Amino acid sequence: MYNFSYFKEKDKQTILDFIEENPFAFLTGSNLSGEQVATQIPILIEVRHGELFIQGHIMRNTDHHKAFIENPKALVVFTGSNSYVSASWYSNPQIGSTWNYMSVHINGKMNFMSKDELIQFMRKLTLKFENGNTESLTTYDNLPDEFLNKMMPAIVGFEIKAEKIENVFKLSQNRDKKSYLNIISKLEEQGGSSALIALEMKKRKTELFPPGVEWDGSKFDS
Repeated sequence: MYNFSYFKEKDKQTILDFIEENPFAFLTGSNLSGEQVATQIPILIEVRHGELFIQGHIMRNTDHHKAFIENPKALVVFTGSNSYVSASWYSNPQIGSTWNYMSVHINGKMNFMSKDELIQFMRKLTLKFENGNTESLTTYDNLPDEFLNKMMPAIVGFEIKAEKIENVFKLSQNRDKKSYLNIISKLEEQGGSSALIALEMKKRKTELFPPGVEWDGSKFDS
């Protein structure tokens, strides 16, 4: 992981909020022979007794299911908006351009759910993404038994206790104030994912550049 202190988010709640806002994650691991596996799945999180747990489900008897049976070590990657940042937007443009992005990596061991635990998880999962609408015909409790009897045996639920949590919130924190503000302006002009990065940068502007403090030149050497 890109490991510079000034690109790290230190607020735990901000990290949890980021995961909640970007729940479609990459789940990766490997079997005992080292063959890597990966899949993308929706995730739920729970904080219990101050510890973070990740819950999800995957298809049974797939390459990733078989790999995690052999080797329970897992890495879950949550990613958010990202955008190219041209060095031509800097006060000193004669350095390399870059990419701004946000990512959270969580390592832990996979534990598979029992049948009853999977049912409870699917109730929570479907209700969450149906925005709490208990009348929705696609929440678990409203699905027909014929469908559930066919589909539930084909999936397996899991829970991962977070053993290591790392993050990169790379948002031009190493640039001087003039460059920082110009990057925001350019990203806003582009719209889409770039505008979302600009919004995240705006949230950090006052902390990076307190009012009344003059900033001249780059904040950091790299």
